[in-house]
Amino acid sequence: MKLSHTLAAAGMVLLAGATLAASDTPLRVAGNFSQNITQVEIERTFFNGLSEATGVGISMNYNPMDVVGVKAPDALRMLRGGSFDVMSVQIGMASRDDPFFEGIDLIGVAPDMETLRKVVDAYREPFDQRLQERFNAKVLTLWPFGPQVFYCNHPLESVNDLRGLKVRSFTPSMSAMLESFGATPVTLQFSEVYPALQRGVASCGVTSPTSGNTGNWPEVTTHYLPMAVSGSVQGHFINLAAWNRFSPEEQEKLLAEFAKLEGEMWDLATNSSSNADACNTGQDECTDYRKFTMQMVQVTDADRERLKKIAESSVLPIWKQTCNAVDPQCSEIWNETAGAAAGLRID
Repeated sequence: MKLSHTLAAAGMVLLAGATLAASDTPLRVAGNFSQNITQVEIERTFFNGLSEATGVGISMNYNPMDVVGVKAPDALRMLRGGSFDVMSVQIGMASRDDPFFEGIDLIGVAPDMETLRKVVDAYREPFDQRLQERFNAKVLTLWPFGPQVFYCNHPLESVNDLRGLKVRSFTPSMSAMLESFGATPVTLQFSEVYPALQRGVASCGVTSPTSGNTGNWPEVTTHYLPMAVSGSVQGHFINLAAWNRFSPEEQEKLLAEFAKLEGEMWDLATNSSSNADACNTGQDECTDYRKFTMQMVQVTDADRERLKKIAESSVLPIWKQTCNAVDPQCSEIWNETAGAAAGLRID
């Protein structure tokens, strides 16, 4: 009799657990490329602990995007179609589906992380509104990988030496910049760059100091030009159908946790780049990343001034033409938000 009561009680506990698990909201998450080791570790820890941190019942399925076969330019369409509930989106590559999104991180607009954060915050509301209208998704985070710099397997002394080289690009405005430098842009997603540099498909790649280091780009490059041209802004976006499965109270708890994730990603981008610079170039100050022996190329005031002029004379006008063709109010919205934050205006 005692045994049967014990078994019955255990059965009830198991049944209750099964019912609770069945009521959990499933989330299929496509995260960063696995070569971005630090970002993926942060994401994996965050998503796997999200249910416990919020008290919201979530059945989590997290994988890096390359593990599940996602191409970066396809992310917004896959999110709109419901292939995944949450995706980590490289905005510059996905902006080919709508140039409005690239306005958050146009080449040459924000020369440092402090300015970039002001631009991102100013552009966040219209960005989110358009994402909801056009791609049935909502912004959860917006953050940068860090200053986007040059890794080259060709000798460099300044940006002038990019002329004639094939350089990895991942946004339309970056391609416009490279063409103004006399280089040939080669559009590649992050996972494709290492073999492209190794085989001579590209002479240079552009990415953050940390991502290039953890992606082992210094193994296939020799010269390092740490001139920041953008921040490579990324976002975690959620399909609205998945978002609306949560109650307003649950949504509030989730947003609070995603705000913490966004802050952690900003801190990583802001505070880790100088140490990655030191590690890429074999300096004694290297502590947190793998040490390589790339040659540091000094960034001159002339280099920075040339980038600024290209942004004003080429990048912004080309983006205005492309974006206003889709939405006549595009550049006006940018001027009132991102442009005002950066102290720039598109005429």
